[in-house]
Amino acid sequence: MAYPIGKFSKLTGCNIETLRFYEREGLLPPPPRGDNGYRYYNDEAVSRVKFILHAKQLGFSLKDISELLSIRVDKNARTCADVKQIAVDKLTIIRQRIDELEAMHQALSRVADACDGAEHSAHYCTILQSLEADGFGKD
Repeated sequence: MAYPIGKFSKLTGCNIETLRFYEREGLLPPPPRGDNGYRYYNDEAVSRVKFILHAKQLGFSLKDISELLSIRVDKNARTCADVKQIAVDKLTIIRQRIDELEAMHQALSRVADACDGAEHSAHYCTILQSLEADGFGKD
């Protein structure tokens, strides 16, 4: 089946500008064009975009997705262990980010808890004072 870009966008749930971006980045091969100059995508392109979107939901970068797509196209060139390593590497990055966010949460909670939230002038606001303090956030 051949889909013009508007229909393709609806089928994949991906907006047209993002589809064009994926083409420019090489994640989506340029589709053939009709006599009218319009792009026409096939079912494989639909599957490919859904793959990209699923990978993005899991936090994979465009570089990771490009690598995963190349493996998807030529499954005999790499092993399942290669794919798993990409996933494990992403898990490590996600864990580091979670740790950073937890530290930010704790620091902000301490600052917010120290503030009495009174209606007095912000001149006396402990949150502003904390943000201006030397060594803020260092434990």
